[in-house]
Amino acid sequence: MKELNQKYFKLALLFCLLFTLAKNSFADDHIASHRHLADPATLVYNGRVYLYASNDDDNSNDKDSGYKMKSIVCISSSDMKNWTDHGVVFEAPRDVTWANRTWAPSVIARNGKIYLYFGNGGSGIGVATASSPTGPFKDPLGKKLIDNETPGVQPAKNMWLFDPMTFLDDDGQAYLYFGGNGEDNMRLIKLNEDMISLNGRATSFHVPSFFEASWMHKRNGNYYFSYSSNPKAEMRIDYMMSKSPTTGFVYKGVIGAQPPNNNNNNHHGIFEFKGKWYHAYHNRVVAIKKGIPPVYKRNLAIEELNYNADGTIAQVIYTENGVTQIGAVNPYERNQAEMLQDQNGVATKNNDDGGMLVTGLKNNAWIKIQGVDFGKKGPKSFSARLSGLSSGSSLEVRIGSITGKQIAKMVSSKKDESGLQTLSVKTGEVKGKVGIYLLVTSSNPSASLDIDWWSFQQR
Repeated sequence: MKELNQKYFKLALLFCLLFTLAKNSFADDHIASHRHLADPATLVYNGRVYLYASNDDDNSNDKDSGYKMKSIVCISSSDMKNWTDHGVVFEAPRDVTWANRTWAPSVIARNGKIYLYFGNGGSGIGVATASSPTGPFKDPLGKKLIDNETPGVQPAKNMWLFDPMTFLDDDGQAYLYFGGNGEDNMRLIKLNEDMISLNGRATSFHVPSFFEASWMHKRNGNYYFSYSSNPKAEMRIDYMMSKSPTTGFVYKGVIGAQPPNNNNNNHHGIFEFKGKWYHAYHNRVVAIKKGIPPVYKRNLAIEELNYNADGTIAQVIYTENGVTQIGAVNPYERNQAEMLQDQNGVATKNNDDGGMLVTGLKNNAWIKIQGVDFGKKGPKSFSARLSGLSSGSSLEVRIGSITGKQIAKMVSSKKDESGLQTLSVKTGEVKGKVGIYLLVTSSNPSASLDIDWWSFQQR
């Protein structure tokens, strides 16, 4: 573990130096920017896409922090722009007593259950199960699923035993890909239908410049094995293709170059959602903007993924705006405050009812929700459930920007039995599809507001 952290730190120093010398013409999008998340795993389930991530909030802000991630955070979206924070869904040792790390998960659904695979640092792979995509996940084995004694793992030179990727083929056979730190250090093994036991020995195929972050997906009969290349190959996301999930892979090129504002380890996930393909990845733009050491403070981002006529993948071009929104937000239903496209000065915490709250909003803190469709008639009033709205403080709803047209403003009200305040105010005129900001203003620097949910009422 210590040797792995030291190796990453040395690589980080090198790439941070390169970063200060380079001039990027692109910027990065970011999602869930109130958290530091990395190593995205993907699950499309019941009309939503769920991303599961290593929780870099477990790492300190110190430049020498090291990778200490011991929990997995889940976020989800139905429109690819506004993401709902489901919080920590799995944590060591709370949910898995034999492990002290939960790195780079992979998640898959089968037979009515959700299966989450993770690395205990670089020293073995475990599995957890849940009945819901948002957990709680629990350890069904009480031990590692894969370790150095697993048949077929050895011999390997300086292998990192981590970064599991689980793939379920059309014929019902499931595979687990894993490993790192060497062109011959990728391994794959079959899983039984129960998804928590192994079927046979691990096998391998040669992966040019292989470093880490195995991923497998299938499209139109083609199998795509993608991965992070090593530092010599600039830690790109490269890929190979085959007509089989286990053999015959041929190197095809680059899916994505080293992302701007990253310049360090790279990790990705590929998924299809509502007829489009996507490339999820991490960078370090949020930490850079905050002015904190970015090495151990990563954040998630997404781009669309396109294919050429021959089935090969068109290289991803990283953009500032990321992806196109699918659909719109209905303002006339109860919307959880932890669903947001962007934010400033907010955090989330667990609520007593098992959900989440957006918390800690002080003066000039805000939440942005993109693509809110008010329709032709528009709203007549606005409601929200709040805590901490005191004299001198307000919650404003503005269109387009924090200085845009104000359509609602909440001040103080009586608290209900739970200590939260449910308020309803008249709104200004607004129609059609717009972005809205929930902005906190306060003359009291110590005042802090929590938001549970918000909703408009239609005319």
